[in-house]
Amino acid sequence: MTPRIGFVGFGEAAFHISKGLRDAGAPPIIAYDINTHTPGLGERIRKRAAEASVRLVETNQALAGACDIVLSAVTSNQAACAAEQNAGYLTASHLYADLNSVSPALKQAIARTISATGARFVEIAVMAPVPPYGHRVPMLAGGESTAEFSDQLAKFGLRIEVAAREIGVASATKMFRSIVVKGLEALITECVLGASRYNAESRVFDSLAESIPGVNWNELADYMIGRVVVHGERRAREMEEVAATLRALDIEPIMAEAIARRMDWSAQLGLKERFHGDAPRNFREVLVALSKIGAAAD
Repeated sequence: MTPRIGFVGFGEAAFHISKGLRDAGAPPIIAYDINTHTPGLGERIRKRAAEASVRLVETNQALAGACDIVLSAVTSNQAACAAEQNAGYLTASHLYADLNSVSPALKQAIARTISATGARFVEIAVMAPVPPYGHRVPMLAGGESTAEFSDQLAKFGLRIEVAAREIGVASATKMFRSIVVKGLEALITECVLGASRYNAESRVFDSLAESIPGVNWNELADYMIGRVVVHGERRAREMEEVAATLRALDIEPIMAEAIARRMDWSAQLGLKERFHGDAPRNFREVLVALSKIGAAAD
């Protein structure tokens, strides 16, 4: 029997995965997002749902009643709350997969919340930006129900690799990878902010290309600084989870906390809103936006 699929949270990841699933022949998808009617954000959610042929429902109860597999794709700081809000409507017939970037300990806590309902739990670590992969973005899965999850959804083209039967291994892999990926984003952003004051960014990139060949540093800066603009707040919360993971291991999260600060810097300046939620075409557009913010503050 083809499973009915539902999303808790309908942001960028859920939109692109849903669109890919529908294009691959999945049945109509259901979604519930607490921001569906929030001014501005709600309009974007509704527009994306229509584009992906996703039916939005008004409550967690309606979502649980309309699907067999629930995919949680909220912001990392809302992952536990989403699980608790859905738990009251889950039954043994449900499979609940958490796609959020949270610490192994939090994944384990969410697993206990879901398992107490009789539903089966799967942890999912999304290992790359969802666009441009869509539903074929690489995923690591963990938990005793990973085989069932893979069997149900792999036929639609999902790329699912089983990490372990234990909850936490997949999340740990994602967390420690994020130190490098988000760290590069923060480093390049800070590098360009400083170098641009002296019109030195081109020379910096040329020097980097000689030291670390095979990388187009200008293009990488365009891409990574754009990710900081669009996803700064979400990345900040994810890096807080990374920091918590490191503290639990008695490792001081010096870099993780610094990365979170740089990501929050972007969010607090409202850079995402200045680009209407879309990625800037290049880092120079971000520099122009920052100069305007600075002029307005003077």
